Amino acid sequence: MRGAGSTYNDIVDRDIDAKVERTKWRPLASRRIGATAAVFFLAAQCLAGLAVLLSFNGFTILLGFASLGVVGLYPFMKRISAWPQAVLGVAFAWGALIGWAAALGSLASAPLLLYLGALFWTIGYDTIYAVQDIEDDALAGIGSTARLFGERLSLGIGSLYALAVGCIEAALLAAGAGWLSQGGLLLFASHLAWQAMRIDPSKGALALRLFRSNRDAGLMLFAGLAAETFLAPK
Repeated sequence: MRGAGSTYNDIVDRDIDAKVERTKWRPLASRRIGATAAVFFLAAQCLAGLAVLLSFNGFTILLGFASLGVVGLYPFMKRISAWPQAVLGVAFAWGALIGWAAALGSLASAPLLLYLGALFWTIGYDTIYAVQDIEDDALAGIGSTARLFGERLSLGIGSLYALAVGCIEAALLAAGAGWLSQGGLLLFASHLAWQAMRIDPSKGALALRLFRSNRDAGLMLFAGLAAETFLAPK
């Protein structure tokens, strides 16, 4: 479904992407693929996702369908708001809710707090990603948190990351997680702090490297959770 969201976004943004240096060679923006073919590909991706979703309980199925409205809204937010990254966070973080609901058939404070943490994390790292396009976005009239924060970029990203860590810590406490999970969160938080200190609004190549390093940050958090699950005494 993440792939389907990307396909949908590229369909909607194909004319805007053609005006941005980083995205002008995407298949739809460069007209190497037509919109009709892209729609068929999108339908195939959605059908694959639907097959997975229908294997879950009824509550999770309804929760999964509820995410479609947010996904549908996202590509249009950059045209009217400086906070499209927030809408992306609302959509991307949905997995925190789906995972818990699929396992337990309901929601609780822990997944809701994890959802908020993932939301703030997404806004932060997508702000870093948007640094690459600050100049082109300004010319195209596209809003982003990278443009909004301006010279206070490091402070803005650091604040979002602090909120993310605080919410995830609250989620761990609500779930009764132990010291191994806390250790993973500490590594995660340290990595996010490093990103916020390194970011420079004038260095697009650095922004891309920092954005991609969130893969490592996520693995650190996951490692703590996995260690808690498999190694902690029961």
